[in-house]
Amino acid sequence: MQRVMAANLLQRRFFTRQRQIYEMTNMAAATITTTRKRVMEPCDVFLNHRCRDTKKTVASLLYDHLRRNGFNPFLDNKNMKPGDKLFDKINRGVLECKIGVAVFSPRYCESYFCLHELALLMECRKKVIPIFCDVKPSQLRVLNNGKWSHEDFRRFRWALDEAKHIVGLTYNSSKGNLSEIVNSATEIIIGSMIELENEEHVQMHHHQNMPIIAL
Repeated sequence: MQRVMAANLLQRRFFTRQRQIYEMTNMAAATITTTRKRVMEPCDVFLNHRCRDTKKTVASLLYDHLRRNGFNPFLDNKNMKPGDKLFDKINRGVLECKIGVAVFSPRYCESYFCLHELALLMECRKKVIPIFCDVKPSQLRVLNNGKWSHEDFRRFRWALDEAKHIVGLTYNSSKGNLSEIVNSATEIIIGSMIELENEEHVQMHHHQNMPIIAL
């Protein structure tokens, strides 16, 4: 079922992107090349996680599973290379994506980058799917360590409060099955992506059929 849903989603994306590329053929050659690359290879799922906690488990396995299902997920050690500007690359990944997966872990809230990514996902009103790994939502707290600005502390605390009130998946590494949580997360991502793209098609159709009012 997961592969069928993913295949249908990929087929629809293919035709949508082909239409987008066709519509750009009248642009200047340099602009076409740049835009086509972005149309064909956008980051669609952003994986927000604490490296030392979940990179070798949930995050990496979910990244690989999403790639096999035709997605282009963002995972820092997979998408970044020497010379990349850290914040520029991360911020662009968040802005491009349609869905964010926040993999919460016991030491998640100690990381500035984890909280910055989460805040940006929330501020951009991206759909966020939480995975609580070895931690309960009530255990997640942003503590003012004196290193972050008052504005950053406010943003981080707000974003975390928003995420804690989203229904998510839970995983206990001492008891749970890692492949099951990865499969469940992938199915939710596929279903969410279909819903989002259906909404986009409806909105696009609505705008195309809006009457033109003469001034």
